[in-house]
Amino acid sequence: VQLQASGGGLVQPGGSLRLSCTASGFTSRHSAVGWFRQAPGKEREFVAAITGNGEFTYYYPSVKGRSTISRDNAKNTVDLQINSLKSEDTAVYYCAARTSNWARTSGDEYNYWGQGTLVTVSS
Repeated sequence: VQLQASGGGLVQPGGSLRLSCTASGFTSRHSAVGWFRQAPGKEREFVAAITGNGEFTYYYPSVKGRSTISRDNAKNTVDLQINSLKSEDTAVYYCAARTSNWARTSGDEYNYWGQGTLVTVSS
């Protein structure tokens, strides 16, 4: 089972970024996927999640309204689009999957993790 996160980079404040998580080795449509992030010196925090069937999505308050999580089970990918980026969005972003259709906001509930992709928001 592998998760590969990609799409990070340097973005100016107010810009947008699309992160992708590609899964291999398991049937993604049965697995909820979450995005988490960890800023330097801070605890890991939940960002967004989507159920295995894509029916329900969840967002952390600080990104709600400017983020969209989506999935393409045919391609085994889950994307996270973040708009109106702020300096406080700077972090390493991780995708994680759990062996259940139902998403959770706690990282402890996820079984598999990707390696992370760095997002830096700076002018």
